[in-house]
Amino acid sequence: MNSLKLTLAGALAGLTLAGCATTASDTGPTVVSYDHGALDTLLELGLEDKVLAIPQQGLPDYLADLGAKLPDAGSLKEPDQKLLADLQPELVLMTGRQGADAQISAAKVAPVRDVTLATGDFRDAVSANVISLASYYGLKETAGLKLGELWQHVGEQKAELADAGTVTVVTHNDGNFSLRSEPAVYELLALTPAIVPDSVAPVTRGERTFYPVNVETLAEMAPDTLLVVDRSAAIGAEPLPQQALQSALNDAGASTHVVVLNPGLWYLSGGGLQSVRLQVDEVVSALR
Repeated sequence: MNSLKLTLAGALAGLTLAGCATTASDTGPTVVSYDHGALDTLLELGLEDKVLAIPQQGLPDYLADLGAKLPDAGSLKEPDQKLLADLQPELVLMTGRQGADAQISAAKVAPVRDVTLATGDFRDAVSANVISLASYYGLKETAGLKLGELWQHVGEQKAELADAGTVTVVTHNDGNFSLRSEPAVYELLALTPAIVPDSVAPVTRGERTFYPVNVETLAEMAPDTLLVVDRSAAIGAEPLPQQALQSALNDAGASTHVVVLNPGLWYLSGGGLQSVRLQVDEVVSALR
């Protein structure tokens, strides 16, 4: 971790501890969340009345009803700092998606909590985030019950996919594809990925690493099912023409079935009590 990250982490931690410690409370903090997974966890815990605003741009459809009731807090990339100053929430939830500058600006208004999922085991990371958020409101026991229900549901759904065959997940962005290591697919549901050819090489941009693939490579991999997370559609750009991709794979000799997943749910959300269940259910529905 570089010095800027250490400075930012220390500053935000100090503000959080000073302004909004995670102790049990009958009320708990009012909140604006720039992470949809954290937001849907709050909703599942019955805390809708604590949410003051919601970023409307690219809002996933499963959150549309809440979005219609609340002020627009900007976008996931560009929080509305003026609105935050006007609303004076007692807690702001953010991730690395917003960037250091946005977090520092928000921290001048209210304590900022970084709710980025920890690396490592996905189920453990989701559980830790849910329990941590619930602790602000004295709802750790409720959160534990909700998690138990979620993981039981995941287990039941997983049991139905024993004959699902191989599954590849890709991100689509403006006509380009890259392999996607999706934990809901490969960890929670333990689906089998298609073998990746040695010709697929990583490309690093900043701190992110991509594994670009084209239609020919996907046809060579020949997964039984290709799940597509359409970034272009999620951000309001030209969506993937699904039938064109399906036809191209068929023409290349692959019998792969192409499924385009809900773009907002998969690209802009995840990791919450509601979004994890929705993602699991969508994959199971696609593979049945």
